Amino acid sequence: MFSWVKQEQGGRNKEGEMYQTVTEGLQSLYTRKLFPLEETYLFHDFHSPALEAADFQSKPMVLLVGQYSTGKTTFIRYLLEQDFPGMRIGPEPTTDGFIAVMYGENEGVVPGNALVVDPKKPFRKLNAFGNAFLNRFICSQMPNQVLQSISVIDTPGILSGEKQRISRGYDFSEVLRWFGERVDRIILLFDAHKLDISDEFSEAIKAFRGQDDKIRVVLNKADQVDTQQLMRVYGALMWSLGKVINTPEVARVYLGSFWAKPLQNTENRRLFEAETQDLFRDIQGLPRNAALRKLNDLIKRARLAKVHAYIISYLKKEMPSLFGREKKKEELILRLPEIYTILQREHHISPGDFPNVTKMQDQLQHYDFSKFPSLKMKLIESVDKMLANKIAGLMAMIREEESKQPPAMVSGGAFEGSRDGPFGQGYGEGISAGADTEEWIVSRDKHRYDEIFYTLMPVNGKITGVNAKKEMMNSRLPNTVLGKIWKLADCDRDGMLDDEEFALAQHLIKIKLEGFELPSELPDHLVPPAHRKDPTGDILYNHDED
Repeated sequence: MFSWVKQEQGGRNKEGEMYQTVTEGLQSLYTRKLFPLEETYLFHDFHSPALEAADFQSKPMVLLVGQYSTGKTTFIRYLLEQDFPGMRIGPEPTTDGFIAVMYGENEGVVPGNALVVDPKKPFRKLNAFGNAFLNRFICSQMPNQVLQSISVIDTPGILSGEKQRISRGYDFSEVLRWFGERVDRIILLFDAHKLDISDEFSEAIKAFRGQDDKIRVVLNKADQVDTQQLMRVYGALMWSLGKVINTPEVARVYLGSFWAKPLQNTENRRLFEAETQDLFRDIQGLPRNAALRKLNDLIKRARLAKVHAYIISYLKKEMPSLFGREKKKEELILRLPEIYTILQREHHISPGDFPNVTKMQDQLQHYDFSKFPSLKMKLIESVDKMLANKIAGLMAMIREEESKQPPAMVSGGAFEGSRDGPFGQGYGEGISAGADTEEWIVSRDKHRYDEIFYTLMPVNGKITGVNAKKEMMNSRLPNTVLGKIWKLADCDRDGMLDDEEFALAQHLIKIKLEGFELPSELPDHLVPPAHRKDPTGDILYNHDED
């Protein structure tokens, strides 16, 4: 079954102590250490199907979830900057199935039944959900630069009102849970005019229990409301999420309008641009963190498999050898919360590592406890050694791989549009203002700064640090910030400021007060003309003064 880990490669001994890559190491550890424990205690029947080679080797995946007409398909179109096969967009529920948008040399659509038999795709275990699901699952392949680094999963619009009572023909929440365990990022999309969380949407979010670190929230179409309405919408969204996502910290929420059309309300344009760039950076970092994410998921899976083994073996131990098995089984199922507490104390396990007790009780109804295996400590110890020793080695390998060949960030599509040039975020603002002009930008306000400078009693054209400090303290900025501004402005490092250096210090204070960050080193275009090595700066500056 797992022939992909039996191939011996150079640099790895029989015990698997050395691996060529992190991916190879994860595959080997799973097959040799974790899979035997899962198989023995029926983990795959209760929780999650066995992992395959494609699960370790696949590109990072992004899962989009939201109610109908919140812009999920449009969001993908916005990222790729081109249509993809099978795409349908409209105000009504148009996407009626799951679409895996992936890279392919030739553009086309692969139907679900063919997709789940392809060993190169990480979808083989979806076969368990049957034809009702597979008939609504396709893979859309196309040559797109964005898809060379990530894959995107589009989902059906979640229903609301009477529509959600109509059966889909497959377990929608379980399918989402399957994807949630395997993707790198889960994006929940909300419409500024559609904040209600329906019963089905609530169940969908609950299906991502244990994957809270992957969840991001996008409030789409935020340009359709003004600033005052947006504040109320944001507050209502946070309140709704707080009732569904049972964590003390709410997931990061990104505001914006993710389609290539003019903004209806431009008063928050700068906010939307900053939020878009934050979301883009988060998505662009997925390839760099892919190996770490897979390692993290393997650790979570190993912890759950251990707990499951303790539960199954405990139920086996409590069963009578001959008579009264059915009655004892019913008693044990009712006592399952108490059994969880016993196992927590006995094996020092955190309550958060245990599976949902209600779901576990429902699943146990269908099994004969007397046929469960007894506790095999060798399997548990093997997984413990993997977690204690092998995982640390793979962590070191991840850093080593990154230093030798850093993974390429996601590029192409919308990721290229706002990176460079005058439409890049922050271009011509804050510290970069004046970078593309010939004049020294500080000279525009230097006459005002000179008036202040000459009131500070300069000696030989310079003021002391004590006098400069008195004026700079009027900004009310912290001493740590003012200290950094002083170091940037004191170009000749003589502990005093001439008129140009003082003007520069005032300019940097102004930048900081406007909410921009200070650089670690002074950019060339902000260096005072008298302190530049290139004499042309002095000529231009003196010409402006004349």
